[in-house]
Amino acid sequence: MEQQFNFNNELSGKIALVTGGTKGAGKAIADRLVQAGANVIVTARNEPQTASTDRRFIAADLSSPQGTAKVISGILEKEGRLDILVNNLGGSETSGGGFAVLTDDDWESTLHTNLLAPVRLDRGFLPGMIERGAGVIIHIASIQARLPLYDSTLPYAAAKAGLLNYSKSLSREVSPKGVRVLTVSPGWIMTEASERMAERIAESAAITVEQAKQSVMDALGGIPFGRAAMPEEVAELVGFLVSPRAAYLTGTEYIIDGGTIPTI
Repeated sequence: MEQQFNFNNELSGKIALVTGGTKGAGKAIADRLVQAGANVIVTARNEPQTASTDRRFIAADLSSPQGTAKVISGILEKEGRLDILVNNLGGSETSGGGFAVLTDDDWESTLHTNLLAPVRLDRGFLPGMIERGAGVIIHIASIQARLPLYDSTLPYAAAKAGLLNYSKSLSREVSPKGVRVLTVSPGWIMTEASERMAERIAESAAITVEQAKQSVMDALGGIPFGRAAMPEEVAELVGFLVSPRAAYLTGTEYIIDGGTIPTI
């Protein structure tokens, strides 16, 4: 019998966590899951500028074991379970200049945020998912795992490459137990932070913002689609992957980069 899905209510009754869910792609993903009927929880270091009544917020620094423990205990004590985990938190705050300017602190802080935070959250929520024989984990990686920009984001690229490997390995272990694990690797996303970056480039180089955006695309080797992704486009992919429509998908990386990666 053919299954019928109500896209606007397909996640009704599901409890979902989106890390880094107060801005950029994380906020767009949280919005998309709310629209699908999920009970959504978001985390970030700081409270969002605009409070939302349709989702719960937990303030936490997920780069530390204490921060992840706070989120895990806070959700399990109040909700009793988690059905969907979107490990979206990530980023790079290291200086440009390649390997020579990077300190141990640069490497450790980047690895904690981009690799160990997802590992710790998975470890906290997976036992319950396995016990119920159901659950979905999404790891938001980056095309830099395959296309690193060594001058400015070497530790970030290495961490995301590790996340890809970990995600694939984890899926092999837990998919037979009913838990789907998937990776989404975006290219350049036009978030508010990206807009500000383009403005800074434009100001320092005495060019227009559009020329600054083109310079970023050129640094990536070009984006055949001609622009960065919008956060909502990434969110739509995640919304599909966590839904019942994607029930047979696990262990796979989904690249959303407008064609940036030039190889097969």
